[in-house]
Amino acid sequence: MSKLLSIPDALLNRPQNSSMVGTSFMFVCVALVCLYLADISISTYDPWLEIHRMMLGVITPDFFAIDAIGSALVKTVAFALVGVSLGAVSGFFLAQVYHLRTVRLACSLVRSVHELFWALIFLQMLGLTPLTGILAIALPYAGICAKVYSETFEEAEASALQAVPLGSGIVSTFFYARLPEVWVHIVNYTGYRFECGLRSSAVLGFVGLPTLGFYLESAFNEGNYSEVSALLITFYVLIATIRYWLRLKFLGVYLIAAPFLLGGGADIKLGNVMRFLTVDIVPAPLRGSDLLDASNWMKFFSWAQNMLTDQALPGIIATIVLTQIALVGTAFLSLAFFPLISEKFLGKYGRMVGHLFLVIVRSTPEFILAYVFLHLWGPSMLPAIIALSLHNGAIIGHLMGRYSNEIRLRPDHANGVNLYGYEIVPRLYGQFLAFLFYRWEVIMRETAILGILGIATLGFYVDSALADIRLDRAMFLIAITALLNVGIDSLSRHIRQRLRLSRTVQNHSRVSTQADGK
Repeated sequence: MSKLLSIPDALLNRPQNSSMVGTSFMFVCVALVCLYLADISISTYDPWLEIHRMMLGVITPDFFAIDAIGSALVKTVAFALVGVSLGAVSGFFLAQVYHLRTVRLACSLVRSVHELFWALIFLQMLGLTPLTGILAIALPYAGICAKVYSETFEEAEASALQAVPLGSGIVSTFFYARLPEVWVHIVNYTGYRFECGLRSSAVLGFVGLPTLGFYLESAFNEGNYSEVSALLITFYVLIATIRYWLRLKFLGVYLIAAPFLLGGGADIKLGNVMRFLTVDIVPAPLRGSDLLDASNWMKFFSWAQNMLTDQALPGIIATIVLTQIALVGTAFLSLAFFPLISEKFLGKYGRMVGHLFLVIVRSTPEFILAYVFLHLWGPSMLPAIIALSLHNGAIIGHLMGRYSNEIRLRPDHANGVNLYGYEIVPRLYGQFLAFLFYRWEVIMRETAILGILGIATLGFYVDSALADIRLDRAMFLIAITALLNVGIDSLSRHIRQRLRLSRTVQNHSRVSTQADGK
């Protein structure tokens, strides 16, 4: 582990440090400009009264308020199991052909669309059925797993291939030489994906599926914060105990039982699916018109221009502004949080408290955190900025704390602030930026979807189009969101390469597994 977590020499030389500091300063300046442009306000009548009620609910959880809490937890786990399993299996097969440009592009597009957007799309086709939730998780996770699994295979040790006899078949070589080298990393990463799937499954309740989020939304709307507290505590316990109940020897039983635990729903009608694909999502000017008529295409270009100027462009600007502020907020909180679990700063009991705090914050989906803060401060960018910064800052802070434990200090090392500023942070800074730029695209995805809560990002316009049953407009805006995320991902990768902040996927799979306390 110490070899795995060592800091490359290239990150410690002066020119490289200057580049990293210069890049960091540039991002801070961009965030300050965005902060000036952002809509930050508190519009609730008496936020302190609401905070008092929430705090009272936190210390008085009511575990008997919901008769169906057990059913909600079971369905949350079942949706995650089925959705992540389908995504992981699909991603495994896609990883074998991931070198093809069309496959890479398709995977990039499907993973750039948030699970909630996928759920809203499938709701129009399939209705409020279990298949809607399963596909909403499986599709983006297939794209994510395909990328990670592919890179894992590429970076695997090639020593085992040298022992393969000449003339061995491709299938035999794969199963006896390549797969065993990376199997542990694939299993670890898939376990981490399942934890992410639990959070995604819980959030899907906000669109009507019978998972934990459905009951959370109801309790929030009724102002029953004791019930909210009980639901969240139950969810934290579920996440914290995964290592005890998610065992490989039980996985087969879980996967057999999970589809039967999803519950029922409306019948899937093929006519609705066909109408969605052939009519609803077709832009209005081209719907039922002669595609060979140039005038119809002129109408389409006018429609697209109006969509871009009236909705897409304002949504893009708001999404980028919020993303850049949250990215820098994440950076500052990460640097503040990592000493909470570092052996270099706190003792055993202090680290236990710090670990508990970070587990709670990073286990709570950004969407739910933003929903909580929205009730406190009203619908501006402030709830989203705080929610995104807290959640992602806790994740990166946890990783940095783990890395800091591997640093060997000189016998005459400094203490306190000097230890933090002159010893630990400079040696962690390269890895810190790598984590931060990796989370950049994730923050962008979450920023877009938070528009459903009333914040004027792209998700706000998507939700408005769906409410008006203008599905062509919704799909147009979702496509814009996907392209924006792909662009941010490419820019992030370029910056990491320029600063030589590359991390192997083996590091990523191990570290990502650690990210939620496993």
